[in-house]
Amino acid sequence: MDDFQPLLDYINRLVQLDENEEKKLCDLISYRKLLKGQYFLQQGDICKFSGFVVSGCTKTFFVDEDGQEHVVMFAIEDWWTSDMGSYISQKPADFNVQCLENTTLIQISYEDQQELLRQIPKLERFFRLIIERAFVSSQKRIVRNLSMSAKDRYLHFRNVYPKIEQRIPQYLIASYLGITKEFLSKIKSQLILEQ
Repeated sequence: MDDFQPLLDYINRLVQLDENEEKKLCDLISYRKLLKGQYFLQQGDICKFSGFVVSGCTKTFFVDEDGQEHVVMFAIEDWWTSDMGSYISQKPADFNVQCLENTTLIQISYEDQQELLRQIPKLERFFRLIIERAFVSSQKRIVRNLSMSAKDRYLHFRNVYPKIEQRIPQYLIASYLGITKEFLSKIKSQLILEQ
């Protein structure tokens, strides 16, 4: 169970599992190590697993018809990564999940998660809480993208996710913000001049 302690600690911040419940959970989850550049999920495949990041960093993105990559999410330690729509529906994924660093995940299959939700009602509450938080975050991001300037979106990203900016190439941050890398460079130069 020590191997799974990061996930157990994360869960226990929201709901308290007893020893028996922790053991049931640990029996149905597994470790997975991926190398930088490796995919956890590819667009078009069915998302069979949800992953909790123990170490490393992933990006969730889709590729449009013109071959342009659009980053929708990053995940670092203590964050979840998957294509939630595909995971829940068990239909082909709209998104890719790729490692930006060597990454260690604790993964749970869709079937095992459903079994755990039946056996441990507290986990039903736990997953509801994290999905609610993800939904609210997604809604707020839509509002920011519609109402804030690129500069303000970048400042918000930098303030809310200071640990991510140092780990991710600028062109990926630009993609996440919906701007070009050249425009992001211009914004950063402007901010330096304003200091």
